[in-house]
Amino acid sequence: MRRLKWIVITLVLLFIGGFLEYTLPQHDIVRITGTEVIRQDFSRWNRIFYAQPDTGNVNIRNRDLRLVNAAFPDGSIMVYRNEDTGWGWPPYFKFDTSDIQAKAADLVSTRAAPRWAVVTHYGWRSQFLSIYPNIVKIREIKDPNITIIPWFNIFFFIVMALLLLGFYRMVQKFKRRRIDPVLEDMGETWDRIEDQADVVSTRTSGLWVRFLAWLKSWQAKK
Repeated sequence: MRRLKWIVITLVLLFIGGFLEYTLPQHDIVRITGTEVIRQDFSRWNRIFYAQPDTGNVNIRNRDLRLVNAAFPDGSIMVYRNEDTGWGWPPYFKFDTSDIQAKAADLVSTRAAPRWAVVTHYGWRSQFLSIYPNIVKIREIKDPNITIIPWFNIFFFIVMALLLLGFYRMVQKFKRRRIDPVLEDMGETWDRIEDQADVVSTRTSGLWVRFLAWLKSWQAKK
């Protein structure tokens, strides 16, 4: 049971960690190499990673999808999608897909004359599932070696830690006020039951001993 408990806890933590890693904003410093619109096919495996029906009709088998191609300073590449999140999840309230596509097209540059940009996005890139991280914001920078501090993520984890601490203290207070007294009463009741059971057992043993003695006395008389 202890091993099963830790397996369940590990799976829950992995799920929460994966959910947060997918949802929270991330920042890439890249060079935009091009933009394009492709016809994206959807399957039951990747449909969940794209826009919901209120921001884009995913009930059809395929539709147009805006992409932004980019390259990192070390030469590796990345492909982003660019679509609205609307009022759905995750709550980025993004409605400016066309503007971001235009800005990305304006930042297209070559390796010989690079222009660098910070791309804020969420999501994962998987060639197997044909999914792309979604651009939330893009802005030009001069130096690709700058350090991006994820202030939102830091603030989010601080708030989450405070909420968890407050919830833990609330549970402990509730446990002390409501659960511990009940458990203590149950323990006292169980002790009384055990004491009564001991008394009954002692009396029963005494009666049994007397009964056996009585039988022996009758046998002796015979």
